[in-house]
Amino acid sequence: MNNQGFSYYNPVKVIFGEHSLAQLPELVAGRKVLLVTTSGTLKRGLPAPFAAIKDRIVHTVDDIQSHPEFNDLRRSYEAMANIDFEVIVAIGGGSVLDAAKVFSVYGDHQGFDLVDSIIRTGKSGKHYRTKPIIAIPTTAGTGSEITPWATVWDMQEKKKYSLHLPELFAETAIYDGALTLSLSREVTIQTGLDTLSHALESVWNKNASEVTVRHAVQSIKLVMACLPQLADDLSNLDYRHQMMRACMYAGLAFSNTQTAIAHSMSYYITANKGVPHGIACSFTLPAIARAISGRYAFVDEALAQALGDNPSDALQTLFEQLNISTAFEDYGVSAGEFEQLLGSLANSNRIGNSLLDAGDFTAF
Repeated sequence: MNNQGFSYYNPVKVIFGEHSLAQLPELVAGRKVLLVTTSGTLKRGLPAPFAAIKDRIVHTVDDIQSHPEFNDLRRSYEAMANIDFEVIVAIGGGSVLDAAKVFSVYGDHQGFDLVDSIIRTGKSGKHYRTKPIIAIPTTAGTGSEITPWATVWDMQEKKKYSLHLPELFAETAIYDGALTLSLSREVTIQTGLDTLSHALESVWNKNASEVTVRHAVQSIKLVMACLPQLADDLSNLDYRHQMMRACMYAGLAFSNTQTAIAHSMSYYITANKGVPHGIACSFTLPAIARAISGRYAFVDEALAQALGDNPSDALQTLFEQLNISTAFEDYGVSAGEFEQLLGSLANSNRIGNSLLDAGDFTAF
C-alpha cells in the first residue's frame, strides 16, 4: 500500500435500506426513462414504485442475457436508435447493469460502432457522451451499480472485454435486500462469492489504500458471517440486507482498485469451461490467500482482521460449508491446461493490479 498518500473517488449517490425504492419517482424527476431489465423480472412484476413512473417509460429492453455479448447488445442498441430518453433505470443483476452502461454511451452519428470501438480498443477520445443511470441491483454480487465499468463478452473469441469510462458511474444506486428474496440458493451463493472476491481482490492489490482496505474488510466480515447462514435460510431478510451491504462495501473498495489475479484467471475458466462467474472468480481465493501470506504486512493485517489468524483456512472452511470445490480439476482444468490458463493472464489488464504474479501461484 502506498504510504505516501492516495486518492479516492466514487460519485454515486447511495440509497440503502428496506423500502428505499420508494424514492424512485423522485429520482426520475419527470425525465423520459429507458427501462433495462429482464423478461423474468417483468413476469414476476416490477416493484410497486415503478407504477408511479409508468408514464415516463418510453422504451423497455428486457432481453438481457447472462454474460452480455456484443451481437445481442448491438441488436438492442440499434432497436432504440430513434428513442428519445433522458435517464436509464436498470433493475436486475450485474448483466443488466452492465448492459445499461453500454446503452448509456452514444455519439452523434456512429451508433453502436462507436461503443464497440471503445470497448474493443479501450480508446474513447472525446467523441462520446453518456446518459445518467439509476441502478437497482437485484443480486448482492457484481457491484456494477457502484463501479465505472461494464463487462462485455465475445464468446466466439472466448474473450472478455471491459467498457471503462469515468462517466459510467451511476447517478444513483438503490440497495434493498428485499429485491434479492427471489434468488435461488445457487445464485445467492454465486453472487455472494463474487462479492467476497471483489473485496479480497481489492486487498491484494497494487492500488489498495487505507480507504479501500477498510471497505473491503467490512465486506469480507459480512460475507463470512452471513452467506453460509443465508444459503440455508433464503427467506431471511436480515441476511439479505447484510449481503447487500457487503456488496456495497466491496463495490466501494474495488471501484477504485479494480480486481486482480482471481478475476484474471476466471475469464479463461468462464469462457472455456462455462463455469458461472461467481464461482470461477472465487474458488481460487483460499489458494491465493495462502500464496500471498507473509509477503505484504498490510495484506496480512487486513486478512487477519477480516478472517482471523489463518485466512486461507477460514476461506477453505467457507467453501466447504457451501459445498463449493476449490480444486481446478473439478472445473475441467487439468495440470497441463493450468499452464495455458496462466499464459492467458498476459492478455488480462486485471493481472497488472495484482500483488501476485502468475508465477507466484501454484495450484497443482
